[in-house]
Amino acid sequence: MSHTSDILDFAAAPHALLSQVRDDALRLLADTLAVMAAGANSPEAQKLQRTPTDQAFFNGFAIHCLEWDAVHEPAVVHALSVVTAALLAISNRKGGCKADELLTALAVGVDIASGLGLSATGPMHFFRPATAGIIGAALAMARLEGLPRNRMADVLGLAYSFAGGTMQAHVEASIALPLQIGRAAQGAVQAVDLVKAGMSGPHNVLEGPFGYSKLVEPLDLGRYTANLGKVWRISEVSIKPYPSGRASHGALGVLADLQNEGAVSLDTVLSVELFAPPLIHRLVGRQYQHDAPMSYNRLCLAFLAPLMLRDGHIDPRLNDAIPSLAEKVTVILDENPDGNAMSPQRLVVRLKDGSTIERKIEANLGSPDVPMSLAQYAAKYDLCRALAPNCDSRLFDDPLSYATDPR
Repeated sequence: MSHTSDILDFAAAPHALLSQVRDDALRLLADTLAVMAAGANSPEAQKLQRTPTDQAFFNGFAIHCLEWDAVHEPAVVHALSVVTAALLAISNRKGGCKADELLTALAVGVDIASGLGLSATGPMHFFRPATAGIIGAALAMARLEGLPRNRMADVLGLAYSFAGGTMQAHVEASIALPLQIGRAAQGAVQAVDLVKAGMSGPHNVLEGPFGYSKLVEPLDLGRYTANLGKVWRISEVSIKPYPSGRASHGALGVLADLQNEGAVSLDTVLSVELFAPPLIHRLVGRQYQHDAPMSYNRLCLAFLAPLMLRDGHIDPRLNDAIPSLAEKVTVILDENPDGNAMSPQRLVVRLKDGSTIERKIEANLGSPDVPMSLAQYAAKYDLCRALAPNCDSRLFDDPLSYATDPR
């Protein structure tokens, strides 16, 4: 059997989630909906609301636009974002669904999207959260819609046919990044709807001569399928404490700890240096720019680090800057050859009194290895609530009901 066949079998199988996996799915759904509520009230989302977009597109944009959405770090995929956006849209259209059916579909879709990222053998050229996300979302939707196994190859084929998303948007820190997430969610819905209407798609789209592994990025799918169904990838997903690129979180977490300890403050720090792998340098190593858009600032450690030293947190509105220190924050390439690695990193903080503080970063706050505390979770949700004062209260108080019982 091919790896593609194994993935389709997994998508259609009658899974019963283990209690811990179900808990993880619910926890991550709650996080994603809180972030979506905050993002839906952002200035960027207000602009999008003035254009003709459907629910799946808007959901995906709102989830990703503040850079606050959960991420599978080894896969470098925001796996919850596209999958949740599409499932919410289809649940709403169906008039609701059963809780366990939605959570299982969510876990399956996140697994497949993450699995494609885990299979990648090189750094991204296309925007992996969208290219892998549309495939995971489409197969999750097909499952929730009750499509049989023999039609899922068509869903996969059409989802691949609609896949897109460029890393040029990340290089330029463009608002096109969340737009690509929205488009992927919309494409997933369209793929399933077309198959339901009797359309077909190409089948060998992961391993074929013009498939994902040949054109999007090289894959070793055996890395993923060897443990398919044995290890649930949703339980490996990290929650982001800060509304900024995940690649900034290692440094920001250490700076927050040092500030809480009283070891540093905005007034005492002379410079900040982060020695990091290529992916970190590429994603948040950009130079501070005066009057840059918020989409740029969320992906700029030089902008974010001074705010953390001043405030002890990152406000997603990011409406001010501290140029005097921002110009002395640098990200320096280390010797790590892995184009997908986010760790280890090394932070060097030089103080005005001539002393130096150095910390090694093995894992980011919010990852399974360094989980957020209850107080840190509460701080995130409180800020999300403050940013979305008029939203449906179930987004925070009963997220599963919001997702499965549209009103």
